[in-house]
Amino acid sequence: MIQKFKKKPVEIEAIRFNGNSNKQEIETFVGKKLKSELESETAYVAGKGAPIFSLLIETKEGVMKAMRGDWIIKEPFPTSDRDFYPCKNEIFVNTYDVV
Repeated sequence: MIQKFKKKPVEIEAIRFNGNSNKQEIETFVGKKLKSELESETAYVAGKGAPIFSLLIETKEGVMKAMRGDWIIKEPFPTSDRDFYPCKNEIFVNTYDVV
């Protein structure tokens, strides 16, 4: 689910990557197809869960990897090339408040 958050005093939009089933929702959010990488299939092979994937997010600084639980943040300031980047949950919850 896409929610709005604010970093005092900047308001941002972000979506949390769950590691498997919301890749399409994130692609809609960023406006393009994203590459993914298989991180672990141990639980899948053992019949105890789905494989775990990461998403590759192209940023101004290069390609960054989003893991399960990371947030994908949309740059708050309009530019000709809107940038998205991943943020670890621990950093996110200590930086942003729900609007």
